[in-house]
Amino acid sequence: MSKPPAKTPKKPGKRQPAPKKSGPSLLARLGRWLTLATMTGAVLWSVLFFAFAPPMPDTSTLWEARKSPGATFFAADGTVIARRGAFNGALIPASHLPDHLPHAVIATEDRRFYDHFGMDIFGFARALVSNVRAGGIVQGCSTLTQQLAENLFLTPTRTVTRKLQELMLAIWLEARLSKDEILTLYLNRVYLGAGTYGVEAAARKYFGKSARQVTLPEAALLAGLLKAPSRYAPTNNLKRSRARAAQVLKNMVAAGYLTAKQAKAAIRAPAKLARGSAAGGSRYFIDWIQERLPSLIGDPPADLLVTTTLDSAMQRAAEIAVETNLKRDGARRKIGQAALVAFGPSGEMRAMVGGRSYAKSPFNRAAQAYRQPGSAFKPFVYLAALEAGMTPRDIVHDEAVKIGKWRPRNFNKKYLGDVTLETALAKSLNTVAVKLSERVGRNKVIATARRLGISSGLTKHASLALGVSDLSLVELSAAYAPLANGGLGIIPHGILEVRTRSGRLLYRRTGSRGPRVVSQRHIAQMNQMLSAALTSGTGRRAKPKNRPAAGKTGTSQNFRDGWFIGYTADLVAGVWVGNDDNTPMRKVTGGQTPALIWRNFIDGASTGLPARALVDSPQIARSMGDSPSRKAQDSDDVVEQITSILSKLFATMQDGAASDTAFPESEERETTD
Repeated sequence: MSKPPAKTPKKPGKRQPAPKKSGPSLLARLGRWLTLATMTGAVLWSVLFFAFAPPMPDTSTLWEARKSPGATFFAADGTVIARRGAFNGALIPASHLPDHLPHAVIATEDRRFYDHFGMDIFGFARALVSNVRAGGIVQGCSTLTQQLAENLFLTPTRTVTRKLQELMLAIWLEARLSKDEILTLYLNRVYLGAGTYGVEAAARKYFGKSARQVTLPEAALLAGLLKAPSRYAPTNNLKRSRARAAQVLKNMVAAGYLTAKQAKAAIRAPAKLARGSAAGGSRYFIDWIQERLPSLIGDPPADLLVTTTLDSAMQRAAEIAVETNLKRDGARRKIGQAALVAFGPSGEMRAMVGGRSYAKSPFNRAAQAYRQPGSAFKPFVYLAALEAGMTPRDIVHDEAVKIGKWRPRNFNKKYLGDVTLETALAKSLNTVAVKLSERVGRNKVIATARRLGISSGLTKHASLALGVSDLSLVELSAAYAPLANGGLGIIPHGILEVRTRSGRLLYRRTGSRGPRVVSQRHIAQMNQMLSAALTSGTGRRAKPKNRPAAGKTGTSQNFRDGWFIGYTADLVAGVWVGNDDNTPMRKVTGGQTPALIWRNFIDGASTGLPARALVDSPQIARSMGDSPSRKAQDSDDVVEQITSILSKLFATMQDGAASDTAFPESEERETTD
């Protein structure tokens, strides 16, 4: 029996190699890491979402417009003159709009809109590289969905937390809405300037048509507003808006939505604004009446329709008169600003120009600026003298006057000797006005001014007669209205009716007749004297072409302010010129540029109106001025007693509080004109 072969002995110190074990493949390991990363990301996302995301609303509520009530303002003839506040148009699905409108928006704001999930990774990377290279923020990366999330849920505050919330909300929107739904929401909720939200409201505001009907140039203009709605709004700067629209058209070519030929054709025929959509001078008027709305209706319950007293033709005449005269005289006479107001005889504001350019300065110089009226205050002195028993034919002596340390002088430093009251007012003699004020008493002059509607503080110094107390143009012009309407006090107003958009009446003005504040006899006498100012006095340049008028010039110390306040049978109008910084003009008096603006306005605003005599014409005054009948005298005595009672009640209805301010006896003041 043979033996089994002997085993070969192992060599000491040498280990045998271990058998190989089969492990997971590279693909399996990669899958494991991806799963782990996904789970970690999901956990991290959940933590971030619940830590930073705001409460999520029901998606059905996203289609509801949420905004503060806006207001549409109409002129007296029913034409729209302005819209204020937020306005949403009817919601229009993106699929119902012309293709070039959503294409213009996508090409400019989010070219990869249909390819991302709410965040554009490639766009983010591209923006990051550009910003790093530039050393600052030169390119954004927010998608349309992110912009919509901000618009619907967030404030525009720029913080890391808010940006995280925006991103989370964008992804949430993408998960719950289709791309077309997101685009529809965006186009109907985005702000497009001039108080409009959504393409429908903007199209109607700028072009007077539905967004369903916008042309390619109009669509490009709307899309261009998204970058900076207020800056590019065509109502503020049409040239800038069109330049931006041209860039949008080039973007559409780059995105493949247009050919270069189509874009060039659209650039050559840019969008035009609808008539009346451009912002005009009526914005000063709208500001003025908006301040008064809350006192009439309280907090607005819904969008408002406000019918105003503004006359569109007269407003345009006012703007032309101011613009034409400032273009001629502004630079050479150092006139920086001008303002104009016009009332109907009952106090209804027909036109208002608050400055040269609302876009450059919304400060309303007609209502908010308080300046010295100079001699335009003198009618209150003369009315007080008439009510004290004097007549236009009474003789007064024009001579040097000294009151304490104050020596008022006439504009030309000359004295005329004996003159009638009519001549003294027509030629705006300072010394006579001061003498009359001292004769009847300063308190009587102040009471007369108060009765006619002056509510601002009035000095009790002798210089009161020369108009050294600051007044607004609206206030002073309205105080002339009783001289034009037969002696009735007025309250300046600009609102006739307020309704909600659904038609519910919130306010309607009923009756404008105020109390009698001046007797008819004295009205006739004042008309006689103030008419002479336009025929033979300082206001000759203001005389209209073909209708009777009366008025008074005013110039403050060192030519800082120039005024003309006057009236016809149909209108009371006031003009002021000067500089916002109170620097002197180049020897401009009220009888120069202000008088010319006034005449140009009256001529333009009165087109088509019959020429009518002033109420209680000067002929009546001459027949009753020096020797009124006993019956007329008794009647006027009764009127003045009633006036004294009613005017106190009427004064409480005026805007603003009245207060008297002392004027130092030692200070010398002189007004001109």
